[in-house]
Amino acid sequence: MQKFFEDRHRLFWLLHTLGWVGFALISYLGSLFQEMRSAYWIVVALDAYAGWLLTIPLRYAFQRVWHWEPWKMLLSVLAVAIMIAAVWTVFRNFNYWEIYRHGFRPDSWTQYFRQTTVGFYVLLSWSGLYFGIKYYQTLQQEKQKSLTASNKAHEAQLKMLRYQLNPHFLFNTLNAISTLVLLKESDTANKMLVRLSDFLRYSLYKDPIKKVPLQQELYAANLYLEIEKVRFSERLTIIYDIDEAADQALVPSLILQPLVENAIKYAVASQTSGGKIMITAQKFGHDLLMEVADDGPGMVISDGLPKGESGGVGLVNTKERLAALYDRNFSLVLTHNHPRGLKVNIRIPFEVESSDETNA
Repeated sequence: MQKFFEDRHRLFWLLHTLGWVGFALISYLGSLFQEMRSAYWIVVALDAYAGWLLTIPLRYAFQRVWHWEPWKMLLSVLAVAIMIAAVWTVFRNFNYWEIYRHGFRPDSWTQYFRQTTVGFYVLLSWSGLYFGIKYYQTLQQEKQKSLTASNKAHEAQLKMLRYQLNPHFLFNTLNAISTLVLLKESDTANKMLVRLSDFLRYSLYKDPIKKVPLQQELYAANLYLEIEKVRFSERLTIIYDIDEAADQALVPSLILQPLVENAIKYAVASQTSGGKIMITAQKFGHDLLMEVADDGPGMVISDGLPKGESGGVGLVNTKERLAALYDRNFSLVLTHNHPRGLKVNIRIPFEVESSDETNA
């Protein structure tokens, strides 16, 4: 049904026919109040049919003048409407005299054009409806184009923000592998390459526009942390505390990775004794709460975000992605972790994959 109404050609014929059927019904009902004979319905039907035929060329004439200057278009519409109204009036009068008055003929040929004004008003109404509907369709089409362009730009922005993460992470990991090769720790370097391959495979095969279950996001975060575990060995401790109800919640893909990367960079790598990273997630009402905490030296926080550039590109990137996906229905806040360290808290709407999407 929707495709039918989106087809302008079919919609024209439907509305055109319904309009003249409506004209015939109104004319016939009006004749009942004037106590006209039953034969008048034939006259009404022929008048409506003549109007249906004569106004078809108007569509093609109006299509030609649609892009003209307003005053030229208005004059053209009035001129064509007057000509069609005159022809239609002659046909209506002839039908009325021939059928209803049994072959009556007027004394003057000018009588054939009597009531042309009435026909002109009917044709103006038809023209007004045509231009009104066409203008509305044009506005809807432009609105659809604008929405499509906006969606494309939105998707491009999300892809750009997501793909910013891969080169950033790749640079750090390859640097570490290069160092291990120079130190002739080939076994350790090989382990890192295997885990890096798994992580990049996950990253590349996941659509950056779509959301993934938190379980998959934790799998990706764990791949990254296993790579870092090779680097830091016993210096890195990882703790997970994931609520079972939050396991299948939908989250932006790789949304935790830059937060974990920051924790590695500022809390673990900066301390000779290493550090601890805690990842928690739970459902709270209609929201999903996620937290990445560490026991590092922390940062200078201002208004819930790191002051200056101490947080790197990761936090800015994450906040921009969340804003693009959830508008204002999210929060990303940094707080001090007691007794020491930093906590990054994310709140987003709790969503789960529908059964239709799962079956697909």
